[in-house]
Amino acid sequence: MMRFDASANVTRAAAVAALRVAFIESGVENPSLDARLLVAAAAGVEREDLIRAPEQILDEDALARLQAMVARRRAREPVSRILERREFWGLSLKLSPAALDPRGDTETLVEAAIAAFAARREDRLRVLDLGAGSGAILCALLNALPNAFGVAVEISPAAAALAGVNLAALGFAERSSVVASRWDEALAGRFDLAVSNPPYIASLEIDRLAPEVRHYDPRIALDGGPDGLDAYRALGAALRRRVPPGGAFFLEIGADQAEPVLAILAAAGLGGLTVTRDLAGLTRVIAGQALYTGELSPVEEATWRNAKKRLVLMSESSSAPKSGRKSRSRWLSRRLHSASATERLRLTTSREISSVSNTLDHLAAS
Repeated sequence: MMRFDASANVTRAAAVAALRVAFIESGVENPSLDARLLVAAAAGVEREDLIRAPEQILDEDALARLQAMVARRRAREPVSRILERREFWGLSLKLSPAALDPRGDTETLVEAAIAAFAARREDRLRVLDLGAGSGAILCALLNALPNAFGVAVEISPAAAALAGVNLAALGFAERSSVVASRWDEALAGRFDLAVSNPPYIASLEIDRLAPEVRHYDPRIALDGGPDGLDAYRALGAALRRRVPPGGAFFLEIGADQAEPVLAILAAAGLGGLTVTRDLAGLTRVIAGQALYTGELSPVEEATWRNAKKRLVLMSESSSAPKSGRKSRSRWLSRRLHSASATERLRLTTSREISSVSNTLDHLAAS
């Protein structure tokens, strides 16, 4: 075990150097960064202070705190868990063992959702986060959408409580609600925007993950069942119930899951499906919309009619009329109303309709 001698007048720079070596020996992925983060936390200063005053001596209390932190990190506990904080989308979030430690990859989902709703940023949007964990995604969205109201749903009561703490700490308590429930079982109503970063690791793969993940993230937040797809099967049905035509959803997926998840969502009657890659070029987010089913309230029916008028038929269609946007819209309307459920799905996902943009103003009522 690494030990610091207070009588040796250990400087901040010396402590960072010693921790870096120790972390390399322990197989830590970012030894230099983690060393700086822990020394700064133990000393009660910002990382910049390590550069401004590298020769500052660490006092006995700081060394004792650092000693305990180093032992935990060498056991591969993530720095974010040691410090009980995580920065996500520029926001400082509290962490606990009850919830997944949000990763930077998930910011791809946030970015895609915010871009899609850019034209409706000031609207009073209804946002749903299914499997909210720490509340990271919902906090980021409420920060970007100043008039939105969000509901965080989390099956773990402890994680739900953590989400509530983060929402309140960031000033979103009046614009949010937290529900302890399995997916949407305790919900009523519909939402303009639904998001989820569900468990998607195949059960047998969890023990092969990095120690920082398999030992410290709650298994319930990782385990997606035998093939990693159980959550998406549940989400397909939930999204049909909670996202009306004109709304949109964004789901995080594993790097090799795009094809099976797309199939699951299409089979659930969801359309306009698109895939977004993360900064590493890996498939990370699937977005889409609900399709018209003929079972809508009068208000939803009106919204769908207005949205449908703005769908543009591709010229490649051999069966659609070739002239006039209004005539093409009427043609599609007749086809949709007379078609079976299977045919509706084909019509709204085939080349007879252009790719529906994730941007909601392309689908919302005029």
